[in-house]
Amino acid sequence: MRQIFRQMRWRRLEAVKNGIRSGGPQDNSLARISFGEKLGYGVGDMANNLIWTAMSMFVTYFYTDVAGLAAGAVGTMFLIARVLDAFVDVGVGTMVDRTKSRYGKARPWLLWMCIPFGIAGVLLFTAPDLSAAGALAYAYVTYLLINIIYSAINIPYGVLSSMITQDPYQRSLLNIFRMVMTLIGILIVSTGTLKFVELFGGGKHGWTWTFGAFGSIAVIMFIITFLTTKERVRPAVVEKPIPFKRGLGALFRNKYWVMILLLNTLFYGMQAVTSAVNVYYAQYLLGNKDLVGLLSIVQLIPMMLGLLLLAPVIKRFGKRNAALTGMVLMVIGSLIPMIDPDNLTVVMISTVVKALGQAPLMGTIFAFTADTVDYGEWKTGMRTEGLIFSASSFGGKTGTGFGGALVGWILAFSGYVGGQTALSGAASQAIQFLYIFLPAILCALCAVILWFYRLDKEYPKILQELQEVKQMG
Repeated sequence: MRQIFRQMRWRRLEAVKNGIRSGGPQDNSLARISFGEKLGYGVGDMANNLIWTAMSMFVTYFYTDVAGLAAGAVGTMFLIARVLDAFVDVGVGTMVDRTKSRYGKARPWLLWMCIPFGIAGVLLFTAPDLSAAGALAYAYVTYLLINIIYSAINIPYGVLSSMITQDPYQRSLLNIFRMVMTLIGILIVSTGTLKFVELFGGGKHGWTWTFGAFGSIAVIMFIITFLTTKERVRPAVVEKPIPFKRGLGALFRNKYWVMILLLNTLFYGMQAVTSAVNVYYAQYLLGNKDLVGLLSIVQLIPMMLGLLLLAPVIKRFGKRNAALTGMVLMVIGSLIPMIDPDNLTVVMISTVVKALGQAPLMGTIFAFTADTVDYGEWKTGMRTEGLIFSASSFGGKTGTGFGGALVGWILAFSGYVGGQTALSGAASQAIQFLYIFLPAILCALCAVILWFYRLDKEYPKILQELQEVKQMG
């Protein structure tokens, strides 16, 4: 395929030399993106995280300490959901690639799925008065439902970033806006959820009413994203839908996509472990579960500042170098609580360092995925945004689910029982391992992957050849 691009490029240069202009349609995939469109796109991930962050941060606690489910059963449920996600995500990605409408291929999905997403979020945090078996069955149904609907709205949302622009710096800015709005959503959920639950009367009903409010806000925000964004990028070579078998084969010939898939899995696994164990660490190691809100603020403010300062860093050093440096900083920050695990000040310092280290990868990870779309088209001649983002989404959800499962399994192995007032030594050590050492291991593996990632250097040449082929179309 690369030879075809070189031949077409040579013919293009010969045509220019002889005064012949391309008759293809004007391409505006490198056009500057307005502030309003960047903000409108970012709002969509704030909507996502009003539910998704709660799934990472509170659903394990909700299941064990509110709904009364066994920690081991919860961990197994998370893993089963991830296996099913493999089929759901790829199916959604294939459907997105085949979608044709006056609104584009990704945007209409936001409109179609926003209301089901809000409703599923409410059902997830509802605990009907059922038998133990009935409560577990209800948890399975609602947890699997929210994961299916989340795929159907989040994959098209991710695809949209690769359709808005092909300019790598503009993509990075889109991703930064996305992550800033994500952090605002995380801040609202992490600091407000327990307070809202109490405000709505506490207990099971307090959780349901809280997520009724979050779900309603999420619906409105997805509609804003739909109304304020525009799809501009068109394929350079193949316009018609690509058969699934060919697209899947092309996917695994895309070495950089494979790297980003692994990166997604490890990074989101680390986030899931950290988010799920925070409430246990605050309650049992620091002595007050309400410290979750304080620790969230201490994390999110430096992370947001890091994201706001990230654009010039990326412009100067590139996405890969910024993200790699951040992962090294994450490893250091994760290990700081070893100094004194029960000391709030030490934990807060650790949280700040980890937040500064996490910001570069948060601000680039979806831009990495969008770049692999262009690399895949350049290498194979097939542009499959939906398939690429769905498979990457599966990696992220696999990491999230496996991270959550590890928390449940390790707590169960240590003898932890939900709602207990006194914590055993084994359970205390398990919580410390989950909070300190496991995130450090996962971040070190992320750094290894980024060390071998070289697409940043190759991308300008790839983009130039893609643009030349499109201009000949």
